[in-house]
Amino acid sequence: MSRKTPKRLSSEDEALWRKVVEKATPLTRNHPKAKPRNEAKPHHEPEPKPVFVPQPFTLGETSQPRPAPADPVKPTPAMDRKAFMRMKRGKLKPEARIDLHGMTLAEAHPRLLKFIHAAHADGKRLVLVITGKGRTRPNDEGPIPSRPGVLRRQVPDWLSRPPLSALVLEVAPANLRHGGDGAFYVYLRRTR
Repeated sequence: MSRKTPKRLSSEDEALWRKVVEKATPLTRNHPKAKPRNEAKPHHEPEPKPVFVPQPFTLGETSQPRPAPADPVKPTPAMDRKAFMRMKRGKLKPEARIDLHGMTLAEAHPRLLKFIHAAHADGKRLVLVITGKGRTRPNDEGPIPSRPGVLRRQVPDWLSRPPLSALVLEVAPANLRHGGDGAFYVYLRRTR
């Protein structure tokens, strides 16, 4: 196997490259500015060699820190911890349920509003909102693909904003026996 000799730049390209290097500012201060090849180095002053420290890198990674993923569930429960743990384990039985599965956002939002208001007025505390998990593969009919699970992402947001936020004490993903990732427990505040 023979070694390939590196290609040399033409004199015009090398002159252009020198102009670019002179005007360029380094991204970090650790690396010295590149010097043209023809410039003579003084013998008494050794040039420090840049130290290369390999950093772990994955494809698509940027140098800026990533924001924490948005989690629709609060890290600390607003309700009684014992009741919260029973609810998460599926030990509390929902008193009412609504199935939004297969609806559009425009259809689901008014039905969810009506359902939560009616359940709160009836004095119910724990209700189940079924959203479905969404498609496993997005339906790519157009140039911009739709993300699967639109209701699954949107329902916790609706429940955390007015007018429903005044009625809702806690939202948590449902236990597997009540729908798992395709449903949410909604724990309502007491009626006054």
